[in-house]
Amino acid sequence: CLYSIIRIFWHSQISVSLWLYVHLGFPNLSLTLVHFGATWLGLSLCQALGVFAPKSLRPGQVLPLALSFCGFVVFTNLSLQNNTIGTYQLAKAMTTPAIVAIQTLAYGKTFPLRIKLTLIPITLGVFLNSYYDVKFNFLGIVFATLGVLVTSLYQVWVGAKQHELQVNSMQLLYYQAPMSCAMLFCTVPFFEPVFGEGGIFGPWTLSAVIMVLLSGIIAFMVNLSIYWIIGNTSPVTYNMFGHFKFCITLLGGYILFKDPLSVNQGLGILCTLLGILAYTHFKLGEQEGSKSKLVQRP
Repeated sequence: CLYSIIRIFWHSQISVSLWLYVHLGFPNLSLTLVHFGATWLGLSLCQALGVFAPKSLRPGQVLPLALSFCGFVVFTNLSLQNNTIGTYQLAKAMTTPAIVAIQTLAYGKTFPLRIKLTLIPITLGVFLNSYYDVKFNFLGIVFATLGVLVTSLYQVWVGAKQHELQVNSMQLLYYQAPMSCAMLFCTVPFFEPVFGEGGIFGPWTLSAVIMVLLSGIIAFMVNLSIYWIIGNTSPVTYNMFGHFKFCITLLGGYILFKDPLSVNQGLGILCTLLGILAYTHFKLGEQEGSKSKLVQRP
């Protein structure tokens, strides 16, 4: 039931964000800034209502997380600007193997072979959706590689910091959101207009402002769910949600905006979804096995 609610929020955010990008041309980094500002305000309201109690943390303990978040936003956008859509999507698919490598090498975590094998159909599915548009250039590869590495670190640290600092998702995000907002506020002017046509403080219509505020409210729930998923499962499991989101984005574009969907793209979506289903099946099997051992233990 909880995962169904999370999927509804994710689908809503995809739809609203697509509408803002396609119909209004609202700037990407600026929208991310709005989303984290809304997350900060939402958490402040939750704290005031007694939903959670903040835990005292030093800024230095959260700073790497905030920096890696801003790095992943900036490098991901630079990758998108300097690569074709196909190359960008293919690079993003490399985040999951990179997370597996980081957790194995830096944290000593082991992954069963069957879990690693599920990455093959998922990566193949993304490739089938993107191969027609894959082109390489040196600068694009540099930004794509940095984007994958920083994104992977961010997602690993979201989980690691919750356990290391003994905080829950709300307590950690309560500290990271304002720091990330401040960093993004300083970063946006280098990449996007701030005032005038197309800027965050531009002459937007009332309907546009309402849609942006709505996307901020949804983003608060989505950001909270991201931290909860990573903290209670793993960065790899969260990435499976991300791949699922990618498939829904393509299907949503086809259904909502009549975007063309080729046979290869259809096969790619099917391949990716099969990989996600296999991963889910194996992880549920592991959980059942762990429960059985606990029950049998005297």
